[in-house]
Amino acid sequence: MVGGGIHDRKVYRLPLCVCEGEAAYASGQNRLSKQINKCMLLYQSLFGGLTHLADHNRVPFLAIRTVLAVGVSGGDLKLAISRLTHRSRGAIMLFTINPDNPQQRLIDKVADILKNGGLIAYPTDTYYGIGCDIMNKRAIEKIYLLKQRHKNQPFSFICADLKNISQYAKVSNYAYKTMKRLLPGPYTFILTGSKLVPKIMLTKRKTAGIRVPDNNICLALVQALGNPVISTSATLPDGDVFHDASLIHDHFGSRLDAVIDGGPVSGMPSSVVSLEDDVPEIIREGLGDIALFE
Repeated sequence: MVGGGIHDRKVYRLPLCVCEGEAAYASGQNRLSKQINKCMLLYQSLFGGLTHLADHNRVPFLAIRTVLAVGVSGGDLKLAISRLTHRSRGAIMLFTINPDNPQQRLIDKVADILKNGGLIAYPTDTYYGIGCDIMNKRAIEKIYLLKQRHKNQPFSFICADLKNISQYAKVSNYAYKTMKRLLPGPYTFILTGSKLVPKIMLTKRKTAGIRVPDNNICLALVQALGNPVISTSATLPDGDVFHDASLIHDHFGSRLDAVIDGGPVSGMPSSVVSLEDDVPEIIREGLGDIALFE
């Protein structure tokens, strides 16, 4: 059996019990409250980090088709919950991850979503970004649709470090020394892509925008995935930027598979610099200091 839960106006479905029963009004009923809390604690132990129910007084009712079994052992109940749990359509998972010390088990959960072709929203050192595995063409096409963007405007992507960049781009000595001084940081560098970069991620000139943000969450995510992650700002079609993970969670609904809440971000764009042919060109001035290139 599953019951509804409210968080940030999104509904998640949580298993509440094991035995047959009927619909019941749950708000303020102490009789069920302890059992609901027990199930929620078990649920959290199984899927820790997934933000869900908190205040039962705000839940108008729970449609309960099964009532808690009396005498069911914790292990049996946990197993039942594990088997019964599923995410309802239209709900996306909201993970709260520590920006200073990202919890690896949560990073791994989000990486698994990416490996399965999922789309996520995540924090960077500039905006909240929307991304997917750059090796998953179908997922990339979904982001083009989500952003209402033409395919002749490829997205940037995030690498874990300079060594990782050298796998996906041609890096000269000048480019290496320049990026080493500035990364991780709020820059997007335009470089000639390597053969590993999917064609859908390259411009007509075979270049790509590559980032290494100063944000522990997205860097840990790229490392856990094993591939770069697309980086495009989480915005409305008119260009308005989301600064709050819960608002992203509310707005995009089932179009995303997960949202990482990593706290506040700067809300300013990255500085974009082309390093093609070792001739630096400032494409966009943003948060990153461009004095080095002037």
